[in-house]
Amino acid sequence: MATDIATHYLDEARRQMRGYKRVGEGAMTQLRDEELLVTLDPESNSVAVLVKHLAGNMRSRFTDFLTSDGEKPDRFRDQEFDLGPSTTRADVMKWWEDGWACVFAAFDSLTPEDVMRTVTIRGQPHTVLQAINRQVAHYALHVGQILFLAKHLRSGEWKSLSIPRGKSEEFKTMKPNQSSG
Repeated sequence: MATDIATHYLDEARRQMRGYKRVGEGAMTQLRDEELLVTLDPESNSVAVLVKHLAGNMRSRFTDFLTSDGEKPDRFRDQEFDLGPSTTRADVMKWWEDGWACVFAAFDSLTPEDVMRTVTIRGQPHTVLQAINRQVAHYALHVGQILFLAKHLRSGEWKSLSIPRGKSEEFKTMKPNQSSG
């Protein structure tokens, strides 16, 4: 029974992570290259900065996930919030893909028996379940910021990634295999 629950948990966490990746990509695809670098005010982050930060976090947390501290000594978090003047869409998308590759490689190595193992993050013990939940919440937060920025920047040109505004009633009447989000 516990193995079944752990298997289901890992499958669900993986599904959620794939969903965040898909939504983030759907938002970034709609942006023009220069919009990846836009900040709304001096204290906010651009999509490019959010992606760079996510990638740094993903690499740190999920490289050697079961065997080393999730805050790697070669991670310099503050630098994740700085961009060079020549940052391109290709850079942003490479950070994105490299980060998610770390996440999914770690997930692919996990077994149901690992869910209650202890890992450390910043010297603090977490079960694998707690560590994954921590990252699911963190990635949801930042992908939501990416989505907000993209929707704001594209405004009237935005193409909904779920049920479009004003289409909820129509969506409720669709057959399950017709729905898109």
